[in-house]
Amino acid sequence: MEKDLNTKKYKVLWAATLTNVIAGLVYIWSVISKALIEDLNWTSKEASLPYTMVTVFFVIAMVIFGKIQDEKGPKLTVTIGGILMGAGLIFSGIFTDPKIMILTMGVIAGTGIGTVNASTVPPAVKWFPHEKKGMITGIVVAGVGLSSVFYSPLANYLIDKVGISKTFIYIGVGALILTLILAQLLENPPEGFLSQKTTSTEKKKDKSSNDFTWKEMIKTLNFYKLWLMLTFSSSAGLMIIGHVSSIAKSQVNWQSGFILVILLSIFNALGRILGGTLSDKIGRVSLMKMVFILQGVNMFLFAKYSNIGLLAIGVAIAGLCYGAGFSVFPAAVTDLYGIKNFGINYGLTYTGWGVGGIIGPMTAAAIFDSTHNYNTAYIVAGTLLVISTIIAFTFKPER
Repeated sequence: MEKDLNTKKYKVLWAATLTNVIAGLVYIWSVISKALIEDLNWTSKEASLPYTMVTVFFVIAMVIFGKIQDEKGPKLTVTIGGILMGAGLIFSGIFTDPKIMILTMGVIAGTGIGTVNASTVPPAVKWFPHEKKGMITGIVVAGVGLSSVFYSPLANYLIDKVGISKTFIYIGVGALILTLILAQLLENPPEGFLSQKTTSTEKKKDKSSNDFTWKEMIKTLNFYKLWLMLTFSSSAGLMIIGHVSSIAKSQVNWQSGFILVILLSIFNALGRILGGTLSDKIGRVSLMKMVFILQGVNMFLFAKYSNIGLLAIGVAIAGLCYGAGFSVFPAAVTDLYGIKNFGINYGLTYTGWGVGGIIGPMTAAAIFDSTHNYNTAYIVAGTLLVISTIIAFTFKPER
């Protein structure tokens, strides 16, 4: 029995990671956005709106389906999410009007992607002991980061061969089928399950053994600190992710920006694994401080990256820092508020990511449409990271 449970937890871990690879297609939006602008004559703002709506409905879905996942299990919610994600993409290929794509991609696919994301980290983390939460979170969310390595060349190839409309349809069909298969492998551990590497005594000492409901969580000051730091820090990474192809074209006159998308995704995934693992050793807030400072310096220097090599370094740092943040925040939520209600607590905290998805990409798009460069957007992002750093220093020192 114990051996079967041990095998099952690794099956859940890798199914959750692969599910995130499929659901990470939003991270190639800069490639899609570029095609919408060049092939369908959309404005930069029109091409950014579906992406922005994805981030909004992503977090709404995380809150709603995070709670359902806690109660009914991830198999049901990932199945629902896969259907919505696939349908939204397919409809986006059939109806390519900017206003309609806000509904098909932004609302329908965005809800599906958020539902899937709400249902991958919680079950995986619940199968493993407290001392590995950061590492396990990092591995699962690394799937999202790595997705661009697969999706970017695929989307670039399909757009070139069959056009943007059929690209949406083909990717939608594939995502639908694969997600439904992986959903059947996901489940929460049985009631009272305790990993063999964590003793009962250690469990009592576990900081996350005090489980907060979402109503109790939102009454604490630390929740709002986490929310603001996530909002401000994620806006910088999402700005680069959403515009990296356009940045390559406007800043260094390079048409092969999809290569930077791959580079960003590799460092995004690397940051998630390293960030989660390192935070287990030095503490969540200590890592946040390091990440915010490095990303802030990078943003203030971004306008100076005047050749492909320098821009590649800047994109790599942006991906590394964004990825590290994406693994450390879920782990911080479990440290502070426990594992029992992690789905909804995680979802509520990640509404900050949704707001960051509005601030970063839309600010950059508006600035670029009016100035034809991203220089002011970099300064805005850097300033928000300074604020995040200040907030991080208000937390009590970690033991």
